[in-house]
Amino acid sequence: MSRRTALAAMFALFLEGCSRLGFLAANVPAVFGPYKRHANIAYGADPRQRLDVYVPESASLEPRPVVVFWHGGRWRYGDKADYRFVGAALAESGYVAVVANYRNYPQVKMPGFLGDAAQAALWSAAHAKEYGGDPKRLYLMGHSAGAHLAAMVTLDPRYFAAAGQAAPPIAGVIGLSGPYDFLPLLEADVQDMFGPPPIYPESQPINFVRGDAPPMLLVHGLEDDTVRPKNSRNLAAALRAAGVPVTLKLYPKISHSDTVAALTSLLRGRAPTLADIRTFVDQGAPGAGACPA
Repeated sequence: MSRRTALAAMFALFLEGCSRLGFLAANVPAVFGPYKRHANIAYGADPRQRLDVYVPESASLEPRPVVVFWHGGRWRYGDKADYRFVGAALAESGYVAVVANYRNYPQVKMPGFLGDAAQAALWSAAHAKEYGGDPKRLYLMGHSAGAHLAAMVTLDPRYFAAAGQAAPPIAGVIGLSGPYDFLPLLEADVQDMFGPPPIYPESQPINFVRGDAPPMLLVHGLEDDTVRPKNSRNLAAALRAAGVPVTLKLYPKISHSDTVAALTSLLRGRAPTLADIRTFVDQGAPGAGACPA
């Protein structure tokens, strides 16, 4: 086994458990990427309402797409500092990347963290030009719970309305291993954060599918036993039935963490996550019948 292969296997093992050591290993190569990082910018008053902006160092004649990313962690855990490798990968691809924190449970319940996601998206659209970005090419992206945030604020107009502003022009949504159709709620903390029971359906992105939604790229590993692949399958089917362009990518032998871990430089061969993101963003909307599998 080569040194590179051994390191990649180690990083994957650490990331699977979301360990601090794993995130450290994933982020070491990202520190030296060809981008400038603007860290800890406030989009709200709470200490958790902070974001980092990653801007490619290379010159561009045209404004760049802007991709806003929210981390996973069961709506309870995680920090943007752990996902520097995501910002680096997106900046390397020629995009202005925004990696945002949000308030977690039990500090807030629904709609608190969803309101934070809406505010971060609005900030990103309002400030895109300052970083060379195009506010009309705004993509919302997340992994796991972060994918839920991206889908919910896009599909349910109440969150931007609650922020007192019109929704920004969202060019597309990129969801990695996201929960979109996960009733019944079985765990006590999840029941509490999305409760009381009469409003459980309001936590489900699939219940807010509408025909004027932007195109979506839904990525899921077929060996994901944390968030079942049916979440992406079901949302893709509902979007397609409503006439919304959707690309569904189901990766064999890939687990829950692998979809985002594959954005680290040493794990690019593990899954084609970055290549699929680049295709989606660079080529624009896929056809409504794209990738039915």
